Amino acid sequence: MSYCLSVYVVELDTVRAAIGSRDDRLGRMIADRFKAQLAHDDDWFADEIAHGAPSRYDAVRAVIDGGPFVPSYGFQYGYAYQTICQFYGRFLDNRYFGTFRGRWLEHVDDAMAALGIKAISVQEFMYLALPSALPQPDELPGYGEWSPERCAEALVQWESTTPDQRGGIDHELLAAIESCMAWVREAQARPGRGIAGFFY
Repeated sequence: MSYCLSVYVVELDTVRAAIGSRDDRLGRMIADRFKAQLAHDDDWFADEIAHGAPSRYDAVRAVIDGGPFVPSYGFQYGYAYQTICQFYGRFLDNRYFGTFRGRWLEHVDDAMAALGIKAISVQEFMYLALPSALPQPDELPGYGEWSPERCAEALVQWESTTPDQRGGIDHELLAAIESCMAWVREAQARPGRGIAGFFY
């Protein structure tokens, strides 16, 4: 089975504040900007929607309104939260994480740890750890955050590595780590921004 990470640089406090904000304007803007995407998502989950799951837009509205939720369809609220992150944030290049199998995230984390980069972990994005105000999905999507402070620490750790240390890392793993460092640099370039990542 293949998996994917979708990662966004975003002001984490802003997206969390959207939960229960009852911001009708936000709901309308999301419906307008992502009309085709929302329709595509509904096609993808048509069977679940036919059996009682909310449509993607209804899930977005429920997140913004703070409920009501249908807990048995927690996955839809996870993807709705991703849509809100997409609205407020910027999607980051995930070429080394767009499709992967097996223990790839664990291998990347192990390689980062070998370089002394311990402030961040890509495996964190696998956790079922949406903000507590939302129903937690039974399986997917996973969710994780890297705060601005952790991004800054990870960048310091990366910049402390030597060419010899980097040369000892498998080429593909090193490329994936460099991609993660590009994410944290993007966050650092925008004060107050962190990283929100979704695993599915």
